[in-house]
Amino acid sequence: MPVDKQAHILVVDDELSMRELLEVMLTRSGYQVSLAGSGRDAIDLLKSSFFDLILLDIRLGDMSGIDVLQEAKRRHTETVVIMISAFSTTEAAVAAMNYGAYDYVPKPFDNHELRQTIAQALDRKTLAHEKQMLDNELQQQIHFGRLVGNSPGMIKIYNLIRQVAKTKTNVLITGESGTGKEFIARAIHEQSDRCQHHFVPVNCGGIPENLMESELFGHQRGAFTGATQDKQGLFEIAHRGTIFLDEIGELSLSLQVKLLRAVQERAFKRVGGTRDISVDIRIISATNKKLEEEVIAGRFREDLFYRLNVIQIKVPPLRDRKSDLKILAQFFLEKYAKEMSKSVAKISSYAIDLLKKYDFPGNVRELENLIERSVALSTTNIILPESLSIAVHKRRWIEGVKNRRYNVDDVEHGVNLDEILAEIEAAYINKAMECAGGNKNRAAELLGISLRSMRYRFDKIDGEEKSDG
Repeated sequence: MPVDKQAHILVVDDELSMRELLEVMLTRSGYQVSLAGSGRDAIDLLKSSFFDLILLDIRLGDMSGIDVLQEAKRRHTETVVIMISAFSTTEAAVAAMNYGAYDYVPKPFDNHELRQTIAQALDRKTLAHEKQMLDNELQQQIHFGRLVGNSPGMIKIYNLIRQVAKTKTNVLITGESGTGKEFIARAIHEQSDRCQHHFVPVNCGGIPENLMESELFGHQRGAFTGATQDKQGLFEIAHRGTIFLDEIGELSLSLQVKLLRAVQERAFKRVGGTRDISVDIRIISATNKKLEEEVIAGRFREDLFYRLNVIQIKVPPLRDRKSDLKILAQFFLEKYAKEMSKSVAKISSYAIDLLKKYDFPGNVRELENLIERSVALSTTNIILPESLSIAVHKRRWIEGVKNRRYNVDDVEHGVNLDEILAEIEAAYINKAMECAGGNKNRAAELLGISLRSMRYRFDKIDGEEKSDG
């Protein structure tokens, strides 16, 4: 990350050793550094000098760091302030966020992580500037409705959407639940010549089988008990537009036969009807199943599969596009903050780090729900690691390991010792990271191991989780 060589940083801490450590570290990184050993000294410097960034301890000998923060913001609103907080002062750190602090760094901190936080803060300057930059970035990256991201996998999807949107070709969208398959289908429709007509979504797994044919193709009056009048089907409603058949793999074989004719000929009969109804529609399907395997197993017709799968768009799971996680989280944060009229405007860099350690089996939908809940419960203008309900997911797993009984007598039947030890180690490390708010240095202290050992074990666990995924 490039360093602004002209940036002037003020370090405010009443511990001489901490001031000296930070002075050496920041000077070596190319910054101009000034030091203040008290709140009063800091305020005197603020009267005569401008600082791009202030590293400010919350607890000072003569006054609260919050007072210095307020004075700094009163004199220069564009100055970025990063609070340095002891583990026991999280509440004070939260209060600092409400007074305009950019972020907080728990003590003891990781030097590399602190340098990254400083570089990121200087790159954006102020929270308002950061928000504007992110807004501009979002405008550039949201190419199609609610699709967000600039990872290679998403760029490939954007290009495919551009290529197929103007055609009539059938498209099959595949991917795990929660990856946004319907958003892709809507994007294709909105970029097509059919955008002025209906986009009709159909949840093939959510409509009872005995009603599905009537829903898709309509029925004539008197066709069955309760059919008191003629009814248009969804294929008719989608005329000149797009029909989206979500979870197409859930259709029964008997309905697949009837759908095949409609796909091939763009014509069908209503239930109880004798007249063919022709429609001009674009058909987009989606599934979280591997339809090739369903075909081999005899649960999905091969001829229908090839008719639907002319162009296939594979949507990557969120765990394979972690580079999109920050921009997605901020997108959902702003969405729900606006809906709920809350002043939450930022996600702490440490909270983002914690999110990146989670694999999100529910994909983007799970991330959206998590951010919505965090915004709803937030009492500050920033989402901190402890604010994330992701802790609930980890706690359930940790509690499961804690309550498990390991019996040495099982050895006579054969056990996997490496697996047992790895499971216990992972539970302790995850619990320590949760208690430390995502700070590896503090977590290592809680576990009584060195930071180097902590990093090794953490990377090992992370690697095993990725290989399992």
